[in-house]
Amino acid sequence: MVSGLEGTGKRAVVLLSGGLDSMVVAALAREAGFSINALTIDYNQRHRRELDAARNIAGLLGAERHVILPLDLRQFGGSALTDDIAVPKDGVGSEIPVTYVPARNLVFLSLTLAWAEALQARDIFIGVNALDYSGYPDCRPEFIAAFAETARLATKAGAEGNAFAIHAPLQYLGKAEIAREAHRLGLDPALSWSCYDPQPGGLACGLCDSCRLRREGLAKAGLQDTTRYAAV
Repeated sequence: MVSGLEGTGKRAVVLLSGGLDSMVVAALAREAGFSINALTIDYNQRHRRELDAARNIAGLLGAERHVILPLDLRQFGGSALTDDIAVPKDGVGSEIPVTYVPARNLVFLSLTLAWAEALQARDIFIGVNALDYSGYPDCRPEFIAAFAETARLATKAGAEGNAFAIHAPLQYLGKAEIAREAHRLGLDPALSWSCYDPQPGGLACGLCDSCRLRREGLAKAGLQDTTRYAAV
């Protein structure tokens, strides 16, 4: 439960990638009483399997509407997720990895904001995490706070005094805590998709940063990992 958050009768737009974190955030928004409108960005990412996961999650959680918006970031490249660059498999390092997609959350939140304003919704949910993650700069609390101010300045609603709330309820949780929230909410982690480099037969690679963080989180939480991995 998100402490102090009451959304009964209110619409929210949830940025739903199809990953574990976004699934938990969407469920938390529903638990708080919000009517969920889910936005998934099809950016021609390597791990397109997450789009199917997003569809399934949106249906399971009873989203009022689920928009899958095409935005071909392969035209820009610059990331192992959108370019012909190998996905690292040697563990989570201290530097920002090549799986970072330039300004991704800034772009995605801008689109989420645009839809929220069109819906006259004032609550936006995103599953960023600043603890057990790969060090992406657009997952930091400072970025989320700055974007909230940008949303106020950049929109008609904000200019008229109707501010947007950017909710990032997982921001200070470790992966194990997020896994426990999934369990509490009755969500099977296998409904989500985290792997950056899907393998033949519908298997997750098991070695990319995202797989490692997911596996370690579920193990620390003492929960069974029902994800099927190519490398165990």
